[in-house]
Amino acid sequence: MAQMFRNSRPLALVLAGAFGLAALPALAQGLDSEGAIDTIVGSDVKTGEKSAVDESERVIAAIEATMDNAQLVRRAFNIDEVEIVFLPEVGEGDSGITEKREEFADQIVELQQSIEGSAIFYHAVDSRQILVRDIVAVEFGDENRTVTIFVAGAAPAGAAPEGDTLEDEAVPSEADNDAAD
Repeated sequence: MAQMFRNSRPLALVLAGAFGLAALPALAQGLDSEGAIDTIVGSDVKTGEKSAVDESERVIAAIEATMDNAQLVRRAFNIDEVEIVFLPEVGEGDSGITEKREEFADQIVELQQSIEGSAIFYHAVDSRQILVRDIVAVEFGDENRTVTIFVAGAAPAGAAPEGDTLEDEAVPSEADNDAAD
């Protein structure tokens, strides 16, 4: 009987190592991680539409920085504010955005894959009913604590929860509505 358990110590070490490796996915960035949930919930997410023509310089600069921004997306673990800007005119007289998208198509796909791999970014866009394939570019600001995500197309119905719109978006007030009556 003593002979049978003589080699149990190496077996126990192998089993302990296997269980330890199995626990590693729990440490990865995922929605089950308490820190990721706090970070996602703690981020302020604003949405709105802007003119692609008016935003073309910002969008083109962000497209040109796509590779750097894809790396920042992969490394980001805490974002203070996410701004999602829908660009309904992309593709129709958008001051060069479509041409830049075609020129940087491979890099944009890599950026989109980085967003899919990030719990923070993926949750921000998915919760607003945005398809990752519609993301044109990402722009970081404020020492990488804020991010603007540019999305081709109009905002889907229900994409912005009430009170969750961009501050500079023209929203008629009740006084404006009363004056129009």
